[in-house]
Amino acid sequence: MDWFKQLDVSIAIQVLIFFLFVNTIGALITVFRRPRSIASVFAWMMALIFLPGLGFFLYAFVGRKIDGEVIYLLNSHHQRRISEINQMIEEHNQKFSDGEIASSSRLLKDYFDYAEESPLTRGNQLEIITDGKQKFSELFADINQAKETIHIEYYAIFDDRIGNQLLNLLIQKAKEGVKVRVLFDPFGGRTTVKFFKPLIAVGGKVLPFITARDFIRKTRLNYHLHRKIVVIDGKISWTGGFNVGDQYLNETKRFGYWRDTHARMIGTVSFSLQEVFIRDWNASVIKPEDYLEYDEKYFCLPEESEYGDVQLQVVADGPDADDQILKGGFIKMILSAKKRIWIQSPYLIPDDSMLDALNIAVRSGVDVRIMIPNRPDHPFIYRATQYYANFLHKKGVKIYIYKGGFLHAKTLVVDHELASFGTTNQDIRSYALNFEVNTFAYSQAVTDELASIFKADMLESTVLTTEMIAKQSKWLRTKQAFSRLLSPIL
Repeated sequence: MDWFKQLDVSIAIQVLIFFLFVNTIGALITVFRRPRSIASVFAWMMALIFLPGLGFFLYAFVGRKIDGEVIYLLNSHHQRRISEINQMIEEHNQKFSDGEIASSSRLLKDYFDYAEESPLTRGNQLEIITDGKQKFSELFADINQAKETIHIEYYAIFDDRIGNQLLNLLIQKAKEGVKVRVLFDPFGGRTTVKFFKPLIAVGGKVLPFITARDFIRKTRLNYHLHRKIVVIDGKISWTGGFNVGDQYLNETKRFGYWRDTHARMIGTVSFSLQEVFIRDWNASVIKPEDYLEYDEKYFCLPEESEYGDVQLQVVADGPDADDQILKGGFIKMILSAKKRIWIQSPYLIPDDSMLDALNIAVRSGVDVRIMIPNRPDHPFIYRATQYYANFLHKKGVKIYIYKGGFLHAKTLVVDHELASFGTTNQDIRSYALNFEVNTFAYSQAVTDELASIFKADMLESTVLTTEMIAKQSKWLRTKQAFSRLLSPIL
């Protein structure tokens, strides 16, 4: 009997070794068959080898590249219409000087101009909003005044009090004859088209973003619509960090006060956000009759009384693009800085290129400050954020930990002439996996306003110190280090 038991154990060990060998070979083939960053290769190798079987199951859902389908396939007619809209912007720009763009900032403008998809717009009005109650109060007022079209695109619309307030307002406007279209990511607010049925019943159009459709076969589960866009009557637009939910109104115990940054804009900057919405909408339509033309009625020039003095450039990016355009823009901003770089982000998981840029800036004597929240909304991601906060502190970056609630703002201020706000976090997911949109302001007034907001938030923050890091437990450091190793696939 002992001999048979030994034989059984020996066979089991051989089977296990064979299984691990096959698993390892499969992991190597899987990870290396497509170009990836070294960090991503390493992270997925760990997951596939140390979680045999389960690792491949996870990879099948969230590890594969976005499928080869061309999401934004535009025919020649639509390419021509986009060129005509950009020409409208350029002709409108001639009415304004808005001051000269500094040479360092002009390089960023030219970088975004390269693909001719992100035109600079002049003569815009811009209002920065940091409080959720103010944001929704003003947004709902704009929606209530809509005459022709309301286009809404959000990562998360929750089935809660404020979500239903928005829904009821849209139902009212649809009954008045306003064309209402809503595009959303079901994974963000965990809502489905069922939530919007009362709006659809009165003529509103609602679509889940394309990545939520057939996401298993098309390998889209790991790619999300993270944009927040509202365009009203083709001239008033909203974008920034707020989604639609009660937690953004400081009404949940988990997060307390929600500190975010959003913007209300009037001018041809709205054309760029409208164009992003139309692309996303047309990528997601199922019925041909829902397809949107690039019609002039969606792009309305502002009245002279609505003119402002802010130069803005909207840039959209996503995993469908060959290059990480927004990350490249951030790096260009950082490397152009002479005096200060102030960043706010709820997640701080930069890749090597971003870390190098920040390190170069610090070593060049630039005042680099990064503000992060003091509490997690995703614990695993927060541990990775803590790791990089500790790492960057040791490199000379001043890390501020916001204590006034939950910091969700995504802003970047460079010197006194250049700033960015929008939906993009300083993490690998936003750089490579999410569909994001950011607005870049070539304006001393806007830059200084965002810097003033940063200074006010500093009063509600703790500065990370070497002593604080030394007091972190070994278990906490272990969780931070482990989270950091898997950060490329978070």
